[in-house]
Amino acid sequence: MQLINIGFGNMISAGRMLAVVSPDSAPIKRLIQESRERGMLIDATYGRKTAAVFIMDSDHVVLSAIPASKLVERMGVEVLGVSDDEEV
Repeated sequence: MQLINIGFGNMISAGRMLAVVSPDSAPIKRLIQESRERGMLIDATYGRKTAAVFIMDSDHVVLSAIPASKLVERMGVEVLGVSDDEEV
């Protein structure tokens, strides 16, 4: 099992992760709110601004203060279809 450090000593299982998305769009904000209401939200931001949202296969939503681009670097994953001038 591969664990990914999502900041402040918190880890998630890479094998259980479905997506890493930006928290800026309205649909993701709704997803976060619905998860909070259902008790399926895990806030690992320690009071900081949310920079990445993890959608897990268990229907949990995990918030992180570490940007997705830094997390992808930590995972050692190659991102396809993104040019160098675009933000990952």
